[in-house]
Order: sequence, then structure tokens, then C-alpha cells
Amino acid sequence: MHNKTFVAVAVGLGLISLSACGSGESKSSGDSRTVTLVSHNSWAVSKKVQRDFEKQSGYKLRVLEDGDAGQAVNKAILTKDHPQGDVFFGVDNTLLSRALDNGLFQPYTAKGLDKVGAPYQLDKDKHRVTPVDYGDICVNYDKAWFSKHKLAPPRTFADLAEPAYKNLLVTENAATSSPGLGFLLGSAAEYGDQGWPDYWKKLKANGVKVVDGWEQAYSQEFSGSTGGRKAGGDRPLVVSYASSPPAEVIYAKKRPSTAPTGVATGTCFRQIEFAGLLDNARNTKGGKAFIDFLVSKEFQEDMPLNMYVYPVVRGAAVPTEFTEYGPAAEHPETMAPGKIAANRDQWVKSWTSLVLR
Repeated sequence: MHNKTFVAVAVGLGLISLSACGSGESKSSGDSRTVTLVSHNSWAVSKKVQRDFEKQSGYKLRVLEDGDAGQAVNKAILTKDHPQGDVFFGVDNTLLSRALDNGLFQPYTAKGLDKVGAPYQLDKDKHRVTPVDYGDICVNYDKAWFSKHKLAPPRTFADLAEPAYKNLLVTENAATSSPGLGFLLGSAAEYGDQGWPDYWKKLKANGVKVVDGWEQAYSQEFSGSTGGRKAGGDRPLVVSYASSPPAEVIYAKKRPSTAPTGVATGTCFRQIEFAGLLDNARNTKGGKAFIDFLVSKEFQEDMPLNMYVYPVVRGAAVPTEFTEYGPAAEHPETMAPGKIAANRDQWVKSWTSLVLR
């Protein structure tokens, strides 16, 4: 989720490139020995684990990365009659209703689904999507900055609007970024349908900075990240993920004993990612085998250090770096997919006129 930029809501805005659309593209997935995965560009798996899938299943995996999460979903909807592949991975709970309402997936009950935790099974009656991972969108803080300024870092949504934190927070545009949208939904879950606009008025008055995407916010504006320090970022608070601190530790040239960043645990929103068998997939048998693989213990345990997300399968081991430097939030904000579906587009419109005008 981390290493590459996410953009979320582009449908209806004419932002989608259709460079690889049409029936011609889908023919390459017609080979019955190849299974084609369509994903956002944060897909990652260890070479050994991919080879194990290919050996065990007899299928060769081909991956088409299609930009950021929202763009990939939108393109999959536009090409659903002649899909680019067999399986789509990377639709999350903030955009799930859009994919389901557009009939993107055909039902399939994955082998091993019984080992996936109930809270992640948001389509359990119809099985059109299979939960694969989860992560928490949360405000991260620069420990050194707060220590130097002898200021306690914020813990909650309410704290962020306090005068002590004026001009310190950078977040992503809720209309163009998955974490930006998640943060907006988290504030709506915290303050309610009527209360969130007032909260954002306070944040705006308190100097919140909005940029287009995660990459810019985290790697350029945020003073606590490796990239941000190099770029001269001056904002010690950023909307990112609970798993960002372990990433800072793991990617450091010299591994520090503690993470340079922390998480404001009262600002988290739970994001769940799903995979589904595309409705007009050519290789449905191969697609089903691949979805089974996504919920296998082997893949689930390989995933955290490749995509910086948490496994959904009970009993899958989580790397010590995660438990030590970036545990998942204990009480994240959540929102039912139906509620997100009913409000998302209007909330994003309201948020845009309120915060960006």
C-alpha cells in the first residue's frame, strides 16, 4: 500500500485513460495455462511464493498493474464486457459498492474462506469478492519534531483541531487519494453525517495542508519520513498508514532501534482490500485457483513485508517489525459499505467545496 501512490475517486471526472482497453487486450488472457491478475500498482509478492503458486496450480501468473486503486477499479468497470484479465485485486471498502453495483465480479467462494475473519467478509452473502488484507489509515507523527518542541503528539481527531497543532498537518485530497478518502470517512464516522463538515472547518482554520496524493504528502511534505527529510518537508503530521513506521525501520540504511515515526491511534480508519473473479473472465478455473492462493497461509504470511498490509486469515503470522513498530489500531473507525455507497460522492463534493475553495 505504501510504496506507490494511490488515487481514488476519478469516475465521472474524465480522468481515466483507456490505453489498454477493448477486446484485443483480453485475448492474451485467453491462454488456459495463464491466469491474468489486474491490480493497482502496489501489488507485490515474493518471487518464491509466486513460483510456488505456479508450480502447485499449473498456471503461469501474468500481472497487469493499472495505476492507482481508484483508476484501476474505474477502468475495470469500463472494460467489464471484455476484461483485461481473470482476477481483479485491490478494490477496497471505500470503493467496493461501486464495483459491486456495476456487476464487476462473478460469485466464487474461495477455498479457505472459512479461515478469514468475519469482520472482513463484507460480501459474505454473495461472495462476489474475497477479503485479502487490511490496513489502517492513520495520522503519523514525527517523533523527533515533537520531542524537540516539547509538545505531546496528537492522539485523536479532536486533538488535530487544537491550536497547539496549527499548520502541522498535511493530508491527501479526498477526491484523488485513497488515504485522503479514508481520513474523510474516518472523520464522518467519528463526528456523524452532520458533524464532520464543522470538524473540517476547524481543521481548515487550523492550517491543514491538502496535496493530491500519498506520495507527495508522505515523501515530500512530512518531516518524519526518509524522503520528506531529504525534500525538506516541514509538516510533522501526515495522513498515512499504521504500517508506515515499520516501513521506515525496514527501509532505513542503518536500522534504528525504534521507529522515527509514531501513530495517532485515535485517528485511524480501517481499510480492507478484496479480490474478485471478473465477470467475463476467460480463465475462470485459473482465476479461482489464484483467489484460493490469495487466502492461503503462504501468501498471507508473505504479504505484510511486500505490501505493508495485515493478513485477514486467522493464524497467519505477522512479522515482528509490524507488532513492534506498527501494530494495527485497536479501535479503528469503520463504516458499513452501504453507508459509504450512499454518501461517498456527495461527501467528497461537499468536502471539496469546504476545504479546497
